[in-house]
Amino acid sequence: MGFSLTHLIILLVIVLVVFGAGRVPSVMRDVAKGIKAFRDGLKDEGQ
Repeated sequence: MGFSLTHLIILLVIVLVVFGAGRVPSVMRDVAKGIKAFRDGLKDEGQ
């Protein structure tokens, strides 16, 4: 069960409507930082 191109386009439109085009880069930056912190936490836990 994966995402198709249609699902990704609909998701992008919803994000643009909710956050506005100006805030999308900062929101994506925050999401990327969260993912990186999560991965680092998993890596530290495994040692």
